[in-house]
Amino acid sequence: MTGLSLSLARGAVTSPFKRAGRPGAALPADREVIPPGRIAPGPLAAYSRVCGFAESGPLPLTYPHVMGFPAAMRLMTARGFPLPVLGLVHTWIEINAHRALHPTDELELTVYADGLTPHRRGTEVTMVTEARLAGALVWESRSGYLSRHATGTTTPPSAPPASPTASPPELPAAAEWRLPADLGRRYGAASGDRNPIHLHPVTARLFGFPRHIAHGMWTVARCLAEAGTGPGRIRSVRADFKAPVPLPSTVTYAAEGAAFQVRGGSRLHLTGSLTREG
Repeated sequence: MTGLSLSLARGAVTSPFKRAGRPGAALPADREVIPPGRIAPGPLAAYSRVCGFAESGPLPLTYPHVMGFPAAMRLMTARGFPLPVLGLVHTWIEINAHRALHPTDELELTVYADGLTPHRRGTEVTMVTEARLAGALVWESRSGYLSRHATGTTTPPSAPPASPTASPPELPAAAEWRLPADLGRRYGAASGDRNPIHLHPVTARLFGFPRHIAHGMWTVARCLAEAGTGPGRIRSVRADFKAPVPLPSTVTYAAEGAAFQVRGGSRLHLTGSLTREG
């Protein structure tokens, strides 16, 4: 059993004993540090293939996040972490690369939790991953994970009803992707993230999903691979996950300027924006 699988198993055991939204809950100050080391070419090539990146050239913008994810899972499944890892929903991610990275770079990674935030649907934790070369910060990501629970807040009777959040306008379609039923298993093999909700319909139903769903980080990576054909290196991205992408399915990648979306019919799965050098 891999380290990530062990973390998932530990999370399954400890989650029932944690209560999200507990007053006074605090994050442990623990940090996971992964010392510099060579990036294994085999897993990187498999990751590039399944996400649509070129198998040569710079390191994919999302790959340090994948490298640090096992450490993030160890932190989130530790006894002192206040939120149950089962049921956590990845809601958003921001990535900033301060320079181009290459497969030969030996990155030191630091992963830690950076704050609990009240959310209208529960409590959100921000997880941070930082990559350094020779002590210099060269790459960083911040991710939001939502633990859904009753918040105990109500709208005063005298207050007017909140106006619904307007959906962003549809961007021009740029590509159509047909996602096979085994996409979650293929991405899981390449990334190490074998969360059961992504693998099979049966295991996904155990966690309340009618079908298994694509990894959010695959969806972001596939968007960046598609956008990477434009001029200038992509140096930062912000993506917000709006709805799961069921497998199998056909989705539309849409883009205009710095903005991009993934849609399935009339359903919006992801919105994002990126910046390039220059």
